[in-house]
Amino acid sequence: MTSATGRWLVRAGAALAVASLGLTVDNLRRIRTPSPSPDVADPDDVVLLLPVRDEAGRVVDAVQELVVAARHWPGRARVVVLDDASSDGTTTLLAELAGRADLRDVLEVVPGTPTPPGWLGKPWACHQLAGAAGGAGVLVFVDADVALTADGLTATVDLLRSSGLDLVCPYPHQEARGPAERLVQPLLQWSWMSTLPLGLAERSPRPSLTAANGQLLAVDAAAYRRAGGHAAVRDQVLEDIALLRAVKASGGHGVVADGSRVASCRMYDGWADLRQGYAKSLWSAFGTPAGAAGVTALMVLTHVVPALAALRGSRTGLAGYAASVAARALVARRTGSRVLPDAAAHPLSVALLGALTADSVLAHRRGTLRWKGRPVEVSR
Repeated sequence: MTSATGRWLVRAGAALAVASLGLTVDNLRRIRTPSPSPDVADPDDVVLLLPVRDEAGRVVDAVQELVVAARHWPGRARVVVLDDASSDGTTTLLAELAGRADLRDVLEVVPGTPTPPGWLGKPWACHQLAGAAGGAGVLVFVDADVALTADGLTATVDLLRSSGLDLVCPYPHQEARGPAERLVQPLLQWSWMSTLPLGLAERSPRPSLTAANGQLLAVDAAAYRRAGGHAAVRDQVLEDIALLRAVKASGGHGVVADGSRVASCRMYDGWADLRQGYAKSLWSAFGTPAGAAGVTALMVLTHVVPALAALRGSRTGLAGYAASVAARALVARRTGSRVLPDAAAHPLSVALLGALTADSVLAHRRGTLRWKGRPVEVSR
């Protein structure tokens, strides 16, 4: 690489970092946030839907939190839990919860059936849950590792209705405790906050202008049915994003929101768990291996190249690095994550995400990906 090419790459990367910072600032101004004191005048019937598989360490707390949230809802609300062939004691714990007299008015536990050909496990579990929801007006899907606040359901459904949208995903605060988690997990919110124009995304039908999070996802039941429900995304690893795309394709609208006040989530516990979790999905996040390579290269150009140039004394590189850190810090401050020193290590975070993406693509090609004992691909 010539010195002229190197200087051009640094300038291009720095310019992209500054543009990304500008978009981040604009998104922080317009991002939707659940109201801290929602006033629900005409409450829908709501069902909280929780799929669980081998969650013995978390399922009791998860169910109890959802029950509390359901009872805070001013209208009729139920909690339906699907046991997806658990083998670690989850089934016994759910049976005990379902048998409690104080929970019978609000809690239903249903057994899952074997995943049929053409389906992945998570979409099939959600499809069964939606079928058990009856005539509810709003379906709220929640993952077992999400801790929902007492007013989290009310705030989430109020956001759905007050915004006039068909689907909203209040993004939970992502808990990160160890070094690997602190490097990678904050990138979840930063990634869409710094690249996706939210004002355009929530109204545009374009698939590329879509971000969602199935950890906490509220959808109008009629819009869900028009979109084909989870049957329309039965073979998708990232079924949350695919579901929002299906809603958009059927004439609906939706977007991610800042849910850091109403929910929190610790997705992974340490490096090994994190690596396995990202391996199962990153290969599909960008459409094709070529797409993954292209996006990774663009992220490295924008957030790593200027930082490396700054270490060699480049003022342009320093400006680009400062813009990257500023965007990361602003998102962290908004979502309750650590600001410093974590944001200062942003180039390292992006480089690690690139490595995890390559790891995921290679594992998918080898056919070695599994999650909770099942292959991460559909059976035919």
